[in-house]
Amino acid sequence: MRILGALDTMLQLQRGHLFPWVPVCFGLGIGLYFRLAQEPSVSIYAGVLGVSLGLGLCARRGDGLGLLAAALVLVGLGFCYMGARAHQVGAPVLSFRYYGAVEGQVLKVDRSASDAMRITLGHVRLDDVSPARTPGRVRISLFDGTAPEPGSWVMTTAHLSPPQGPAEPGGFDFRRHAWFLGLGAVGYSRVPVLRSAPPEMLPIASLRVRVSDWVRAALPERTGGVAAALVTGDRAHVPRQVTEDLRASNLAHLLAISGLHMGLFAGVIFASLRRAFALWPSVALRWPVKKISAAVALLASFGYLLLSGANVATERAFLMVAVMLVAVLLDRRAISVRAVAFAAVLVLLRRPESLLSAGFQMSFAATLALVVVFQAVQPVFRPGRGGALGSAARWIAALVVSSLVAGLATAPFGAAHFNMISHYGLIANLAAVPVMGAVVVPGAVLAICLAPFGAGAVGFWIMSQGISWILTVADTVAGWPGARGQVVAPEPWMLPVLVMGALLVLLWQGRLRWVGLAPIGVALFFWPSSPRPAVLISADGGLVGVMTSEGRALSRPRGKSFVAGIWLENDGDGADQAQAFARMASGQTEKVLEFQAVGRRFVHVLGKTGLSQWQKSCAPEEVIVLSVEAEPPEGECLWLTPRALRDTGSIAYTQDGERITANAGVHRLWSAR
Repeated sequence: MRILGALDTMLQLQRGHLFPWVPVCFGLGIGLYFRLAQEPSVSIYAGVLGVSLGLGLCARRGDGLGLLAAALVLVGLGFCYMGARAHQVGAPVLSFRYYGAVEGQVLKVDRSASDAMRITLGHVRLDDVSPARTPGRVRISLFDGTAPEPGSWVMTTAHLSPPQGPAEPGGFDFRRHAWFLGLGAVGYSRVPVLRSAPPEMLPIASLRVRVSDWVRAALPERTGGVAAALVTGDRAHVPRQVTEDLRASNLAHLLAISGLHMGLFAGVIFASLRRAFALWPSVALRWPVKKISAAVALLASFGYLLLSGANVATERAFLMVAVMLVAVLLDRRAISVRAVAFAAVLVLLRRPESLLSAGFQMSFAATLALVVVFQAVQPVFRPGRGGALGSAARWIAALVVSSLVAGLATAPFGAAHFNMISHYGLIANLAAVPVMGAVVVPGAVLAICLAPFGAGAVGFWIMSQGISWILTVADTVAGWPGARGQVVAPEPWMLPVLVMGALLVLLWQGRLRWVGLAPIGVALFFWPSSPRPAVLISADGGLVGVMTSEGRALSRPRGKSFVAGIWLENDGDGADQAQAFARMASGQTEKVLEFQAVGRRFVHVLGKTGLSQWQKSCAPEEVIVLSVEAEPPEGECLWLTPRALRDTGSIAYTQDGERITANAGVHRLWSAR
């Protein structure tokens, strides 16, 4: 009873500060849904809802136990809501490899990770495939460098396949990502794309194309592609080297339309209108100009959302900004922890699957950390003595603090998702972010406002100067020695433990909050020593990687570069595929490679040429991996062909010799085979 009394006292002291825990508990339920290996049955959902209903009755008590019951209710609701969402977005998924004619309407044009032009088709038709089995959307990479504009009805000949599973067991599952995007197949085409019918107008998509072309035509080539990406979200014209420099200098967030851009855009409009009204005393003294400015900024932000393509990241940014502006309209505090929590609730209700995305985690981590820290240090930045010099010092200090806090808050998520840290990211952001806010965004707003009068070139010139400076900073910082560091992928428990510790520090009131430093320290301490598989085998038999004293050695110097890149990144290895292949034992051909690991002999046979060169054997402790189908020889070896690997998925051998398969015991909506 004494324990319950202490618990009740502790929770009662948090009264008035509990709402920020609502998205935390709701998100915990979403996370539990994704952690399951088996798709929950109807009876499980019914049981969870029944328990939640019972706990809801207990939550009415209002004491400590009632608050805990309310938290569990939110967890249960998050679990069931995520399950409902997963079934609601379900669409046909291609169940076999397809080669043939593909027809459909172009919905989106972008670039793949390999810099190939890529189109997403809707209203798809495939030869000899019934409508019930035809995916609603397919994504095709093009190799001729050109793509039709959105709305076009096209046809081509393409290779299609179902979305692939994790590149290694426990890794990022693209099938799950594709399921929530509605993608039922992905592939490529090496022939031209032909128009099959007159284009059908997609008003927003067509407007994006025209605005993107207008922006690129008004700016120099070096800055035009970046400007188009900032205005319309069209990143298809950003050179790959620019993207790499931005990533290496930790400035890649400036390229994606996210909370920073939406906030700056809305802030520029809001502040400009308030100052404009202040010049008109008869209006400023009689009308609620602050609310009018907020309403106009809200409408402009919604227009920016539509113009930029309304992708997940931009939608999330708009919801966050909308919460702030609506708070102004309601005479509430615009920037607070409660406002951030309310925005998180809206985002999770709109797209609960975004909880797993790097964008959601990094944007809310940065926003929450900035709000909490600046609330704590607010007295230091209050206007006071010192005149212009003191104001400049406070502005510089605020810039340094915000860049440092945002960088520290997002670093664990960037390291976990991208296995990379930028050692000079703080310097790059200090040099580039102020220019984005003071030059680039105001220039873009000015260009749009002056465009109807034929004077948009003035705004574009200002915008181009700012972008040029940012690209110079990115190129310079990326060229410094050791600009980019590699980080090993953490074990599955580490990031959730670190996050819960950080939330306790940021959201809990009182000295108990510092207990959250313990789980943060534990996760960071064990992260660098996260174990990596001794051997990895890709899901199609096309690549094998074995850990050596120099790092992971790969079985081929080129081809399967996507999987190879993921393996090396997760190892925290900065080598490229060719360098990793050079780690293989010398004296072997590129078609048949043999190596010893975890007490077994592995043989990787590539193609039919490799089959003809291989001296066939099948001993009990041998693992034979082939990239083509072949009849197994007599013996007791483990015989892995593409057909066998289709059922197991990618395979990993731990340092102890245990074999783990990606599909073992996994039966989810998106993993049906």
